[in-house]
Amino acid sequence: MTIADSILPEFDMEMAGTRKTLERIPDDKLDWKAHPDSNTIGWVASHLVEIAGWVEGTLTQDTWDINPEGGEPYKSTPLKSNQEILDQFDANVAKGRKLIEETSDEEYAKSWSLLSAGQPLITMPKIGVIRTWVLNHSMHHRAHLCVYLRLNNIPVPALYGPSGDEQV
Repeated sequence: MTIADSILPEFDMEMAGTRKTLERIPDDKLDWKAHPDSNTIGWVASHLVEIAGWVEGTLTQDTWDINPEGGEPYKSTPLKSNQEILDQFDANVAKGRKLIEETSDEEYAKSWSLLSAGQPLITMPKIGVIRTWVLNHSMHHRAHLCVYLRLNNIPVPALYGPSGDEQV
């Protein structure tokens, strides 16, 4: 069994659950915050979209400098509507899935580094980046989004079994 064969079922399940959660966000709640120090629902949704897009950079490059010397630092792009969120998420997931499927086990074993001004912040095998910074990181922020939905009386989807709103 290849690495791709072992990770694709998990990727498919987690991205489907994330999409199901993103679908619930009404446009009029994108600026809502649980606390002044919290991010908005729109920020969390946009971040989930960009996380799905990190598969491409991880599997096609060996580094990403988020603050390149002499260049512009990385900045998230806030998405403005639920439709924009879903469209971009779907595109990122489709591209990511295809790359996961096509990537060799040898490529997954190569090191990948997140850099800031050329200095490594994180270095790990590409498979570790996919598991930690794509899958686990998505679950982490999806959980935030579920709490935000609950606090706004928006039904929370069933993900790993029934939710308080869906009995599967």
